[in-house]
Formats: sequence, C-alpha cells, structure tokens
Amino acid sequence: MVFHTLLRTFASIMKKGLLALSPLMVFIVLYLLTSIIARDFYKVPITVAFMMASIYAVIIYGGRPIRERINVFSKGAGTTQMMLMMWIFVLAGAFAHSAKLMGSIDATVSLALLMMPDEMLLAGQFLAACFISLSIGTSVGTIVALTPIAAGIAQQTGASVPLMTAIIVGGSFFGDNLSVISDTTIMATTTQGCRLSDKFRVNSFIVIPAALVILVVYILMGSGITIPQQPSDVALVKVIPYLAVLVTAVFGLNVMAVLTLGILLTGVIGIADGTFDVFSWFQAMGEGIVGMGELIIITMMAGGLLEIVKQQGGINFIIERLTRHVHTKRGAELSIAALVSLVNLCTANNTVAILTVGGITKQIGDRYGVDSRKAASILDTFSCMMQGVIPYGAQLLIAAGLASLNPISILPYLYYPLAIGVAALLAIIFRYPKRYS
Repeated sequence: MVFHTLLRTFASIMKKGLLALSPLMVFIVLYLLTSIIARDFYKVPITVAFMMASIYAVIIYGGRPIRERINVFSKGAGTTQMMLMMWIFVLAGAFAHSAKLMGSIDATVSLALLMMPDEMLLAGQFLAACFISLSIGTSVGTIVALTPIAAGIAQQTGASVPLMTAIIVGGSFFGDNLSVISDTTIMATTTQGCRLSDKFRVNSFIVIPAALVILVVYILMGSGITIPQQPSDVALVKVIPYLAVLVTAVFGLNVMAVLTLGILLTGVIGIADGTFDVFSWFQAMGEGIVGMGELIIITMMAGGLLEIVKQQGGINFIIERLTRHVHTKRGAELSIAALVSLVNLCTANNTVAILTVGGITKQIGDRYGVDSRKAASILDTFSCMMQGVIPYGAQLLIAAGLASLNPISILPYLYYPLAIGVAALLAIIFRYPKRYS
C-alpha cells in the first residue's frame, strides 16, 4: 500500500514537472524540429513558434482564471530585465541604421581592412571581441559595438556573414565569463562565497586554452581569405561614431549611454557633411527601430513563456531531479554543470540561471567538498556556454538582428561557446586544475 502511494506520488511529480517544461518542448518541436525536417530555418518564423508555445503555456497553466494566467505571462514579459533588453534593441537599431546610412559602417570597415593582414581577418575579429568583452564585462555591449562592423567586413571580403557574426558572439562570451566586472562572475562568486580574483585564476586555467585553440582555428580558416584593395582616403570623420562607441564601452560607460552617444554623433556628423538632414536622420533611426520589432516581440514572448514554466515548478523540478543521485565530488560538479545549463535553457539568461541555482550549488559543494572557486567557475562557464548557443537568448537575437540573419544560421559557427563547454567538462572529468579539484 505504501509502495503504491509512493509510486503514485512520484508519477504525479513527474507528470507535473514534465508538464511545466512542455511549453519549451512545444517551441523546440514547432521551430527547430520542423525546420530541420523542412531543411529551411525560414520555413517557420520564430515569432510564430513562440506565439504558439506561449498560447499553449497559458492554456496548460491550470487551476486559475484565464485573466490571472495572462497576468503571469505579462509579468514575465515585462520584467525590468526584459524592458532593459528591449531598450537596448531600440537604441541599437536606431544607431546601426543611422550609422549605416551616413557611411559610418563603410568607413569603419574600410579602415579595419586597411589595418588588418589578410590571414588575421577572422582571428583579429575574435581577439577584438575578447579584449572588449574582457574590458567591459558584458557580451551584449561587445556584440552591439562589433557586429555591424564584422557583417560589413564579411560582405566586403566575401566571407560568411553568419561565421563573422558568430566570431563576435563567441569572443563576447570570453569576457562575459572571465572578466572580474562581469555580472555572471560577480553572481557566481557571491553565491559561492569566494573572491573574484580566485575564481578568475581557476577560470583562466580552463577557458584560456580553449580560447587559444579557437584562435589557431580562426588563423587557419583565415589563410584563404583575400582582402580586396581598399581606398587609401578613408573618410575618417565618419569613423568617429564607431570609434566613440568602442572607446566609451571599453571605459565602462553604460551600454545605453554608449548607444545614445553613437546616435547623436551619427546625426551631428551626417548633417554637418550633408549626408542627410534632420528629418532623414529621424527617418533612419525610425527604420532601424522598426527593424528590431521582431526581436522585441520574441523577447517579450520568451520572457512570458519562461515565467509560466518557472511558476509551474519547471525549474524546481529540474533542480530536484538532478540533485537526488549525487554521491561523489565528480558527480557533484557534474550536477552543478547540468543544473545551471538546464536552468539557463529555461530562463534564457545566464545571470538569472546562476542566481537561481547558486544556493543549491553551495549546498552541494559544501556537502561533497567541492572547492568554492571551482564551483563558481563551473557555474559561470556552463551558463555562458548555454547562453551562447540558445537561439532565443538576447546575445544571439541582437547579433542576428544587427547582421540581418536568422539566429539559427549562426549556430553552426559558434565554436568558442562549445569549446569552453568541452573544456569545463574535461576539467570536471579529469579533476583539473588539480590544486582546486
């Protein structure tokens, strides 16, 4: 009798947990699976897939009035974090399009091609993304600053636009994962109770070898690229908006302030040299904002859908299932990696994922003797790996929007996020670095 009661309870928990996670499965089937079957990732618009999954999520969120379900969805869609991302999309669209029309992107691309050796075209982009992201501690800011330039270089040289975009996305996660001022680093060290410098040291042993391997790969891949002859008289004044964006970003100015400064400079310079008047500048900004409309819609629907998954206990279900069979230190580290990866998949935000599982990670670490510095490194690295490869994450969405691509087209070229995931997994399996394992 007791056995049957326990069995029914277990079945009920499994049913509720899988039901809570099912909106994500609906999205994956509607978008990824159907696109793979059709061999065309433009066959099913990602907005439609999110809309259908969102409707399904509201329907299955039972036991409460429809109005209350919609309110929960709307709460997730309109969080402070979501609104911040939408503001960044709006400003990025306005800046990118006005900079393009006034010739800033073309001038910056020409200057970069003049200064860059042919064989370092890909590797140079990766190094620039790594340096800037390490300096500013954010992947989004790096992507906003460099993606239009990378896409322009790809078009000028005949290189793959998805590849060049993926290089920037990958390099942006180098600093997001490693920088001591990154929000993921701060969150990981805070929840695990270790110092930023110690976590940086452990993290360096794991991800820097991966970055060097990827750098060599890009050098080899770039050996066959020929940079076309560029005019020597580059309009340097038109480079100022992007130069200002890059410099202010490196010095730590807020990304929204950086983009606002860039927008103002495109207007001042464009009007001064006669490229456009005030009204055509306004029109350029408006067209850029409208071009970001799909990304804003996706961000809202993803936020609402994931909030319902969370409210129904989907994340708690993942945590409970992954921690019940931990018996060894290696198993504890693997469970931490799986926890933060799956929760990141469900939240599409690596900082939120670390915050969500940080407490349980600390408990697992203390119970099985996992070094807090290693635990913080695992949390940060696996969350950045997952965030770097989900097509509905903010980084891939904004990169795809700025490069006019489908986010899925970038996925096959995301070498660095996958490389740090493999490196971190090997560090767990082979107990590396030894001093912290």
